Amino acid sequence: MLVHPQFDPVALQIGPVAVHWYGLMYLVGFALVWLLGRWRIQNGKTDLTLRDLEDLIFYCVLGVIVGGRLGYALFYKPGDYLKNPIELLYVWQGGMSFHGGLLGVIIVLFLFARKKNKSLLAVGDFLVPLIPLGLAAGRLGNFINGELWGRPSSLPWAMVFPQSGDNLPRHPSQLYELGLEGLLLFVLVWWFARKPRPLGQVSAVFLMGYGVFRFLVEYTREPDAFIGLLAGGLSMGQLLSLPMIAAGAVIFLWSARRSTLAS
Repeated sequence: MLVHPQFDPVALQIGPVAVHWYGLMYLVGFALVWLLGRWRIQNGKTDLTLRDLEDLIFYCVLGVIVGGRLGYALFYKPGDYLKNPIELLYVWQGGMSFHGGLLGVIIVLFLFARKKNKSLLAVGDFLVPLIPLGLAAGRLGNFINGELWGRPSSLPWAMVFPQSGDNLPRHPSQLYELGLEGLLLFVLVWWFARKPRPLGQVSAVFLMGYGVFRFLVEYTREPDAFIGLLAGGLSMGQLLSLPMIAAGAVIFLWSARRSTLAS
């Protein structure tokens, strides 16, 4: 049985300024997006410019923060935030939803594409291969913080997370997510995007891949105590992943049909 190392949540202290690991992981994630995006631009994978990439990253940061916060309030605690909407601004208390952040990013991508007179799917096809390594950095931040732990397990690598308060060995589900939604998804989408594909198919592979991996990992992740398991014994994360999988499948099939008709 392993025990979580209980890292100091503060990575760097400079006088009164404390840099937390989770915030640092966000910075690492967006830096990886910039580096990979720069490589794709330089290798002719898009006609977007480096300035466009930097604008996209800035807008996506806003989309992640606003969408993630609103999504958490809407999907997980609608009653609490309706009673005290000012708490939406209390980001330091935690509470972000990946699926809400994704919706926020889709909205800013739509506005960016419209401004540049481009297709939303074309911009998405450029951006989505850059995202999984950023997600991996975020899951590493979750693990360092000892949060979002897994369900009880008797596996040899099960880990006790003191923050859980029950001293039970649990799945290190943050590391599962790092490996599946981060590293494996990056390899899958990056490999698929290495060659020109019909419009929307790279975005579709990302949506389906993330949705499937998240759905599977949720079987090992402890559901939120204030929600528990929902219809069919599924978690909120699983229910929110199903529309991602469906949307990805529809886009992929639409794109394949469109490509066939055009050829």
